[in-house]
This record gives sequence, structure tokens and C-alpha cells, in this order.
Amino acid sequence: MPAMMVGMTQLNISSDFDLACNLAVGVTKKDDAVSVVTGIDNQEFVAAVEQALKTLDASAGADSATTLVNPNDPTKRVIAVGVEDPSNLDALRAAAGVAARAGAGLAELTLAIEHSTDAELAALCEGVLLGAYSFNEYKKPKKAPVASVTVVSALEDTVSARSQAIAAAVNRTRDLVNTSPKDLNPVTFAELAEQEATAAGLSVKVFTEKELAEENLVGLLHVGAGSATPPRLVRLEWNPANASGFTALVGKGITFDTGGYSLKPSQFITEMKSDMAGAATVLNTLIAAAKLEVPRRVVGWLCMAENMVSSTAGRPDDVIVYRNGTSVEINNTDAEGRLVLADGLLMATSENPDEVIDIATLTGAQMVALGNRTTGVMGTAQVRDGIVTAADTAGEPAWAMPLPAELRKSLDSTVADMQNSGSRYGGMLVAGLFLKEFVGDTPWGHIDIAGPSFNREAPYGYTPKEATGVMLRTLVNYVER
Repeated sequence: MPAMMVGMTQLNISSDFDLACNLAVGVTKKDDAVSVVTGIDNQEFVAAVEQALKTLDASAGADSATTLVNPNDPTKRVIAVGVEDPSNLDALRAAAGVAARAGAGLAELTLAIEHSTDAELAALCEGVLLGAYSFNEYKKPKKAPVASVTVVSALEDTVSARSQAIAAAVNRTRDLVNTSPKDLNPVTFAELAEQEATAAGLSVKVFTEKELAEENLVGLLHVGAGSATPPRLVRLEWNPANASGFTALVGKGITFDTGGYSLKPSQFITEMKSDMAGAATVLNTLIAAAKLEVPRRVVGWLCMAENMVSSTAGRPDDVIVYRNGTSVEINNTDAEGRLVLADGLLMATSENPDEVIDIATLTGAQMVALGNRTTGVMGTAQVRDGIVTAADTAGEPAWAMPLPAELRKSLDSTVADMQNSGSRYGGMLVAGLFLKEFVGDTPWGHIDIAGPSFNREAPYGYTPKEATGVMLRTLVNYVER
């Protein structure tokens, strides 16, 4: 099982530093002139760096990084990273992430990018810690992550502890999503969740297959029936003495998804280790809430199963009846995430939370509609819009989507109350309409991270290749509100 990766990069904040160091600076370009935005009060040094960048015709665009010999010490380097908009928090976060990635292999790096507020300092700290992430459980890294980063700031340090807690949670989510499904199945995932949540001060309850049957959690049992590893449901709770309000979070935890008898084509099956990203996000959101002592009761439900093909697997045409009496005809065994989330939503709403939010790598239709970086958010207007606002604050692209009533009829079944898959047009919205049937009158939000949870292309900003940990920062912002 993968060890905790975050912590390999030590974070310091200081106004005292020596220019003869490995230094990362921000640069912008206007009218073909490169300007260094560092806040460093040494015009000779700044002019030397700007001249070197001009000589190299260096880019100052987002995600750019140009490495120079440090004018004050030829054994050290200067990494000039593009800052698209110095007044934009996510641009600062991204530039810090690029600097951390460019500094891989260094023992130390000093980050000097001009800023004037606590929010800007926090963005730089988050960006460095998120950008330095590397998953090396199964191979020797070409370069180790930068060991220590000092962020140059004249501000009093009121943000680094929160930044480190957030980054630790995001990076641990990435660890779990990147882990081989051979090592992370529903049982080992539940064991790990119990261990880490307990260590963070959360209360934990793991439902075994016997308890799932006793609770009539038919979605988990049906989806997990084809696997040699039985399904699990994990309940986590953060309930501080000063709690104000109650939010429930539900995460999809399909540790591998073959599609079942509705088998996925080979080109779409190789990344299905990531289908448990929702559950990993909920687990680490709860851990972050505990570390930050968020004054709100938060209960998380992790819905874990492995969707495999075998003689015991569920079939298309099966009908299952949920604990609330709703019968569902299975017309697509690859629409399994909504089946396990329905169990989690029913359990969550039975405790009468003020609101319930589910998060899942749910539909390929999310990527068709919004691409690979923008998350789709649906649900009750107030909760949906609150999530989008929290995402804007976190710098995580998200878009409020409707749940058109006319699409609900595509879920109609002739033999059951509904079927689990409907129209492929608006498929992300149809999945949301399915889940809506299991929340009753509870205010609800649904977050589809199918594309944004897993970066299939090159790293950018503070986002690595493969697992991204997307929307954890949004959920922490939301429960902190």
C-alpha cells in the first residue's frame, strides 16, 4: 500500500534569503519586454536576469519555465516561470507549481514571486506543495521532488499550516487514485480508510458484506457480486464540539471498473483504477476538515466495490429493489457508479443532514460536455451554486449544469420503477436525474469529475500527469464556509 507522499517537500516562509541560491522568480511579458515580478529589492540582479531572458527570447507564458545560471553564484540556478496574471490567485498557484516541478532534483529552492495579501501567499504555498508531488511507489524517480522550498514573503505567516493540510489531503488523494488496483481493492481500501481516518481523529464504521445485506444496500452488493473481493461501505464522521450545521458527503469508490457484462472497449479500460477518485476525495476531505478543525459536522460515506465479470456478476435485465422501495432494472452494467451512490445517498439522508453532496467519476458524457478540466455540478440550486462558488475560490474550474425534467422519461422501465441508464444525449444530466430519486427533500449537490480527476496528458501548473486530486480544495472551502 502506498506510503504518504506529501511531506517530502518541506515548506518555509521567510523574508530573509540570500540571492546566491537556487531561486525561482516570476516573469511577465508585455510589448515583447520580459519583466521579473519578484519583489526582490536588488535592481542589478533583476536586470541581469531580465537581460538573460531577453537574450534567450524566453517565454513568459503560463506553464513556461526557463532555467538560467544564477548571476550571483554559477553553481546555482534561476528558474524563471511565467505568471499569466500576477493579480490572479490561480495564476500564482500555477506558477509556483511550475517552479516546483522545474526544481525537481534540487535539495532546496527559494521561491520569490511578488504578492501582497495572505490569499496570494496561500496560493503560492499551495502551488509549490501540489506541484512538487510525485508518485514513485512502483518505480525509481528520475529526479526526486525538491526537498525544501522557502517562499519569500514580508507577510506574517498565517497560511502555511492550512496550505500544508490542504496539500497533504490533495496529494494523498492522488496517491490512492494512482495506486494499482491489484493493491487497492474494496477491502484494502476500507482498511486503509479506517486506519488513516482514525489516526486523524474521525470516528469510523466499516460495513462488511454481511452488514450490507442487513441494511439492504443492494446497489453495492449487485455491483460487487462479480468480484472475488467483496464490497464495503465506510462511514466517517467529524463532529467537533462547536459544530454548526451538518453536511454529508458521498463518494464513488469503484476500485476497478471493467464495465461488467457491458464490457468496456480496451481503450477505455486502462485508466479504471481512477474510478474510486470520489471516495478518495471524500476520505481526505474529512481528514483535512479534522486537521483544520472545521466547525461543522461532516459525515462521509465511501461506497466501495469492484465491477468485474464472472459467473456471479450481476446481469443486464436484473432488477434490484433499494431500501426505500425503489426498483431499478439494470440495462447497463457499466452504469454502476450511480447504483452504489444510491446506497450511499439513502444512508446519508437517513441521518437528516442539512445537505448531501456526492462526488464521482460518473459519466463519459461529462467529458463530452465540459472537457477534461471542467467539473460538472448539478443538484438543488442553492447547493449546486454554492459548490461552484467554492470551486471559483479554490481555482478549480466547475460549471453549474441543469437537470431537465424531460430527460427523466428516458429512465422509465416497463418492469421496474426506473432503469439505471437512459438517453446518451445529456448523459451526465440523466445520471444526475437518477441520483435525484434517492435524496428525497434533502438539499443536494452532485459533482461529476470523470474527466478532471485524471490528467491523461502532460503535467501543467500544479497538476501532475494521472491523478489530480481535483475538487478536494473545493469541498474543504465549501464545508469551511
